Amino acid sequence: EGEPGHEDFVVLDGEVTVKRNNRKVSTLGSGSVIGELALLDNGPRTATSICATECELFVIDRRRFQALLDDVPTLSHKLMRRMAEWIRVLDSKVYG
Repeated sequence: EGEPGHEDFVVLDGEVTVKRNNRKVSTLGSGSVIGELALLDNGPRTATSICATECELFVIDRRRFQALLDDVPTLSHKLMRRMAEWIRVLDSKVYG
């Protein structure tokens, strides 16, 4: 959290605990993607992710991540849909 992000991670196996301000906010499992926000906007990491169990992760650096988004439009669409879901959740928490 707060550090620059240079990679994106896909959880292939295991569970990852996500913390923000040292408080647990979620647990992620197989198929989850971690770290994409920092790669999209070059901003700092918004949370800390810690393997809660033995984990197998697929690591994608910034250059390959950008190339993947360019080469696979459906991936970009899924990512945008997921971010829209996050915005709706945050909006409902803030504005009711």
